[in-house]
Amino acid sequence: MAVAIETQLAVERLLARYVASIDEDRLEEWPGYFTERCRYQIISAESHSQSLPIGFIYADSRAMLRDRVTALRQVNVYEPQRYRHIVSSILVSEEAGGIVTAQSNYMVVRVMHDGASTLFSTGRYLDRITFASGEPLFLEKIVVTDSSRIDTLLAIPL
Repeated sequence: MAVAIETQLAVERLLARYVASIDEDRLEEWPGYFTERCRYQIISAESHSQSLPIGFIYADSRAMLRDRVTALRQVNVYEPQRYRHIVSSILVSEEAGGIVTAQSNYMVVRVMHDGASTLFSTGRYLDRITFASGEPLFLEKIVVTDSSRIDTLLAIPL
């Protein structure tokens, strides 16, 4: 079922703002793309396909996402790095009650402090988005990684 072009563009803009906040190290903005009660999970494709509940990261509220940013800024110790996201193939479909689902592919390149760049993660975003507040917000963002192997600390959100 086709969605209105305005809905498609609003979802694409939400995703673009989401990855720009991460890529430009404006992590304090990141929780603001989610509803107060939300679900954010990073999980491997293998675990997701088997409906296993354990992933790399799990949060069920905007407050937990804010705590994650605070921990990144003040507690966690990791080598300085940043990401560059590429998001493509955004497929949006409507659900009942003003909620839409979106599926897109992502690729994240990790850029280390010394300038070395490596392909860090690929996979897909499975999103449920509400327009209840007038602007689109994630009710649920499931990041399904193609690989179950992460070569270093997964500090920054995907």
